[in-house]
Amino acid sequence: MRSITKAFPGVKALADVNLAVREGEIHAVCGENGAGKSTLMKVLSGVHPYGTYSGDIVYRGEPVRFHDIRASERAGIVIIHQELALAPNMSITENLFLGNEPRRHGAIDWKTAQRRARELMKLVGLQEDPDTLIRDIGVGKQQLVEIARAFAKEVRLLILDEPTAALNEHDSQHLLDLLRGTRERGITSIIISHKLNEIESIADTITILRDGRTIESLDVEADGVNEDRIVRGMVGRELSSRFPERTPDIGEVFFEVRDWTVRHPASDERLVCKGSSFHVRRGEIVGLAGLMGAGRTELAMSLFGRSYGTYVSGAVLVKGEEVELKSVADAIAHGLAYVSEDRKSIGLNLLDDVKTSIVAAKPSKIATRGVVDGVREYQVAEEYRGSLKIKTPSVDEGVVKLSGGNQQKVVLAKWMFTDPDLLILDEPTRGIDVGAKYEIYGIIQRLVSQHKGAVVISSELPELIGLCDRIYTVFEGTITGEVARRDADPELLMKQMTATKKSPTS
Repeated sequence: MRSITKAFPGVKALADVNLAVREGEIHAVCGENGAGKSTLMKVLSGVHPYGTYSGDIVYRGEPVRFHDIRASERAGIVIIHQELALAPNMSITENLFLGNEPRRHGAIDWKTAQRRARELMKLVGLQEDPDTLIRDIGVGKQQLVEIARAFAKEVRLLILDEPTAALNEHDSQHLLDLLRGTRERGITSIIISHKLNEIESIADTITILRDGRTIESLDVEADGVNEDRIVRGMVGRELSSRFPERTPDIGEVFFEVRDWTVRHPASDERLVCKGSSFHVRRGEIVGLAGLMGAGRTELAMSLFGRSYGTYVSGAVLVKGEEVELKSVADAIAHGLAYVSEDRKSIGLNLLDDVKTSIVAAKPSKIATRGVVDGVREYQVAEEYRGSLKIKTPSVDEGVVKLSGGNQQKVVLAKWMFTDPDLLILDEPTRGIDVGAKYEIYGIIQRLVSQHKGAVVISSELPELIGLCDRIYTVFEGTITGEVARRDADPELLMKQMTATKKSPTS
């Protein structure tokens, strides 16, 4: 890709970007949120068609001009987006060949489709019935279906945008091993990821983008590349610590959960929370650690106005008084806020602009006689835009146009606007670059420095260890242990995250 330039209204996403990928390699593209990585890959794959950008693409020695994604797929280029493009109510087989069905005598040849589906699934290590619906398999397996679908299209260049962002450690490792296998089969891969340890372990070459420009390309082996070297290229400076300095000022317990038990919404026989108890002190950041499916999100959502499952028993105490949080409005009224792990589906309305999104959780704060004050709305949005460093041309900009990191800051602003005493954050830095993570850690720390509290759910143990004052471990809907920051290490946490009996608290 030579001198690629791409502009959107109010912003230049790519400015004279160059990218050279060798056949058969795994090439990583790194950069902060908003650096232009996904836009560059959309240009390459025809999502942004020829004519909407300037510059040249040379593929296998020939200039190419893709007018749509089908044109790039015919050339053997397949992109797998961060938001998987699968039909949940259709089977694995139907998804594998959707729009590309094998035909015989003018009709779909389902016998051939089933046979080829089994071959493709075996290739990616997916051991499921081909008739299984997509909605009935986990995200990790859905990612494998996407890759198998790429193989069905006879892929030569596979583009993966944040392929492991939503995966647990086991599924991530399986996917990376699969990519290594595709390299051995002569398939070239381009991978976008914010997980720098994965990039370091799998990539042959790394190209770093910053502010829509190419900064450098590194040969991982020859240049002795490590995480610190990648970070320096991404942010333009040394990042001596991944977490801002903080001296905790921890006060009394102000939020407590006792014996919290909740049923699964679709099955009365299944408990997703089983007698869980924990507490939060003022000025404290508390972590919830657990493997995917352990019940961390279910616990958080059920506490936040019973947004998930069916309440069975247990009590919530705020400032020593038992309260009933039967709705989201009740939770907000008692000083709770919840930042969802799914910012695009639950955290934000992507049809709204930035200013509307920021005041959405409590518009009554700036309303007179039930009518929102537009001037005050704009002022509030501008205040948060500045204090949280939200990168947007204007608070009138649609949130859908922002990068993932800036969307996450808008979600944080929305809930901080409610002036919560307790902020619950579910995977707050998923899919976000190292620079934006540092800023979000600082936002959380500033909140608790105001004598408030935070609960952080994260699948990244180093994040919990570096950020939290105490960490609770969760396994199969039960809190199995409590570890102070000074005692926390990945091995101890992993033991308690897979323990069936409650461990002694530290």
